[in-house]
Amino acid sequence: MSNHNFFSTGIAGLDTILHGIFPGDNIVFQIDSIDQFIPFVHAFCKENNFQNRKLVYFRFANHISLLPENIKADIFEVHPEKGFEHFIDDIFTVIEKYGKWSAYVFDSLSDLAVDWYSDEMVANFFMLTCPYLFDFDTETYFALIRNRHSEDTISRIHKTAQIIIDVYKKNENYYIHPIKVWKRHSRTMYMLHVWKDEKFVPILKSSKTSEILTEYNLQWGDFTTKPQDIWAKTFNKAYHIYNKSYNSSIKNEDIILLKEKIIRMAITQDPKLSFLAKEFFNIEDLINIGKRMIGTGLIGGKSLGMLLAQSILKKNDPNWNNKLEQHDSFFIGSDVFYTYLVINNCWWIRYKIRKKKDFSDYAVKARNILEKGDFPEDIIKQFRKILNYYGQSPIIVRSSSLLEDAYGNAFSGKYESIFLPNQGTPDERLYEFINAVRKVYKSTLSEEALFYRLNRNLLDKDEQMALLVQRVSGSLYGNLFFPQLAGVGYSYNPFVWNKEIIPEDGLIRLVFGLGTRAVERFDDDYTRIVALGASNRRPETSVLETQKYNQRKVDVIDLENNEFLTKYFDDIVLNSPKLPIELFGTRDFSIEQKFKELGKIRSYYYLDLDKIILKTPLIKDIYNILQTLSKIYKYPIDIEFAINFTKKSDYKIYILQCRPFQIKNENEIIEEPQNIKYEDIIFKTNGPIIGKGMSTKVDILIYVVPELYGKLPNQQRSLIARLIGRINQKLVKTEDKIILLAGPGRWATSSPSLGIPVTFYEINKISIICEIAEMHENLTPDASLGTHFFNDLVENNMLYLSINPKNQGSILNKEKLNNMDNCLDKILPEAVKYKDIIKIIEYNEESNQKKMKIYSDTINQTAILYSDY
Repeated sequence: MSNHNFFSTGIAGLDTILHGIFPGDNIVFQIDSIDQFIPFVHAFCKENNFQNRKLVYFRFANHISLLPENIKADIFEVHPEKGFEHFIDDIFTVIEKYGKWSAYVFDSLSDLAVDWYSDEMVANFFMLTCPYLFDFDTETYFALIRNRHSEDTISRIHKTAQIIIDVYKKNENYYIHPIKVWKRHSRTMYMLHVWKDEKFVPILKSSKTSEILTEYNLQWGDFTTKPQDIWAKTFNKAYHIYNKSYNSSIKNEDIILLKEKIIRMAITQDPKLSFLAKEFFNIEDLINIGKRMIGTGLIGGKSLGMLLAQSILKKNDPNWNNKLEQHDSFFIGSDVFYTYLVINNCWWIRYKIRKKKDFSDYAVKARNILEKGDFPEDIIKQFRKILNYYGQSPIIVRSSSLLEDAYGNAFSGKYESIFLPNQGTPDERLYEFINAVRKVYKSTLSEEALFYRLNRNLLDKDEQMALLVQRVSGSLYGNLFFPQLAGVGYSYNPFVWNKEIIPEDGLIRLVFGLGTRAVERFDDDYTRIVALGASNRRPETSVLETQKYNQRKVDVIDLENNEFLTKYFDDIVLNSPKLPIELFGTRDFSIEQKFKELGKIRSYYYLDLDKIILKTPLIKDIYNILQTLSKIYKYPIDIEFAINFTKKSDYKIYILQCRPFQIKNENEIIEEPQNIKYEDIIFKTNGPIIGKGMSTKVDILIYVVPELYGKLPNQQRSLIARLIGRINQKLVKTEDKIILLAGPGRWATSSPSLGIPVTFYEINKISIICEIAEMHENLTPDASLGTHFFNDLVENNMLYLSINPKNQGSILNKEKLNNMDNCLDKILPEAVKYKDIIKIIEYNEESNQKKMKIYSDTINQTAILYSDY
């Protein structure tokens, strides 16, 4: 009798999802109407008749009977209108009479509230009845109508029941979403499932899941069930106006004032962004944002940018409703962060950081507190509800601070964003979620974030951290979850390598898999760069280069091992039979022949994305998105996006982020210098070059000697990076002072083996940054810099260029560089032992040093640094 398979729902697929029915299981179906409950309860009744088990039906509601025709069951009509005690006595008497191993069906619990005039008594009844049934090893079906009960009532029922299942119906299809399954879990148990025949098939595509779930109101987002403070009252008033249940005499100007109040209270206080919010958010939009908020306060810059982008596009052209993936994000208000600071005794430390320039010790102390702090219990409950909603879909917890992604400040990469595979038991998932929130909060006081704010005179500004919690866009292939494409788009292209390219047409960086490989700078791989308006023009100049500089690694989420990881594209292809690989790659028959010679017959694709770029309307759609948003913002913008194909020419685009792109986009015609002698050339390059073209003097050249740096162990390479940082801080930067920094490999790399691991703060006074392709034979100059590094360059108005001395027409005059006067000992005397590795060449009227000049033409991708008399 203790066999878990003894009971059944009567639907084999449902039994499979739930890992069987345990004796004592009380199963609650949350539905919109009683007809959604019927197919489940009918199957249950028929199964119990088939098993010849005692079936009891408690009848007390006005809705139709829940029993199918010709079913054998004992029906007990009980009367809630006679009072709670009388009602529960009658039910307990029946339970005692029928004893163990019986099956029960109850009418909708929601109807009890009508008879008792009390939502609270419904919860009381369930909390008494459910454990009593559990003790008798029964199986019992209950139903609750969604959006009929208070948050507290739902919470108490959820805490008591063994199984909670949300049921949805759309286009004659039934969907279920298990919310709680006591003492059981699997990798797909808590996903949304569609009922097909006798099976429940998990929905593996994020776009389909969000499309279904966003059609239904969040019952815990109902403002009427929340404590009626000014926050809830304001949203409640908006809700009643929207539903026309408020005083019909309310004036239109009062509605406008209410809308402005909500925007100021929850959306933004930035004047420019407020203007856009007023124009493109209606009352319904604001209500929906409020329903998806945790706590109070503002939603922050990143959340606002994402919401504005979706709203602007859909209101400008309704066709975007079918092309954009529906977001179902949540917003953790900035007041939650403030409360976290206060209750964990961190507010005063943060206050001192804001007031002092020498803040390092305070920041370390604060970070230690923030990574281990506690949250109020009511916030923990709401975190749990977010996770119940998402089930086991991967999610990302993203920073969305008040200053972030606004006009003037991008904060690219300064704050954390944490991917969560979101696997395991509900308690395990909650633990990981809370830690992710702590990590983002901690990152507000990272050295990089603090120095960024200090450098931009923002340290004493009110910077609070809201959070954006998003479902990761993509689909599941085997154990791996990822979007088919992701990328970053710019409405203005600062990297113009061909005369056919118009900067105002924009640029995108496109990757296969998660977009981390587009926004971060990776030292061992490449992304696809597309100039919008000239998408057939690649930066690479030969077929060999286009194959060499293709993406080879893909970022994915491994749901089986509950981790974020990087895999080779070829490995993913081999293990993802349902992936339409022909859309993204090109077959390499020469590689296939080599496999054949080794006795292996298989297809091989390299990842070039040519078919996507040249043979689908995707690039045109991205172009239209960028142009529309830029026009509305009246400013260049950049976006992050993910793309998933449903058919070869049908896809959904998810706009993950939108913000002003901080770029100076003046174009000047610059005259090329003539008759430069070879012996006067310091270096010459044919690109890549990114930034504004120029012809100007260079005041200081900081040069790290490639061949000597390359011989250093990694620990000493890090020391050189720190010295560069100290030199940078010693230099006095004025608007007309040009400082050029040149060195081997990648600047700001995370790996000393591939370049010089400075932080951006350590090179923030530099005007021109130059990467020399020496030190590592496989390390090639790459114009795909990653959003964070790229935006730092743009915000600081830096020119980026790279030199590959092996390329035809490129020159690196090492002899001349070595013979130029080194003033390292004057600027940083303590670094004099490294004078052979670090050279600082400075022109002034007192020195013997010749003037240095640079000419850079971004359109023709050529630059030259030379001595001038």
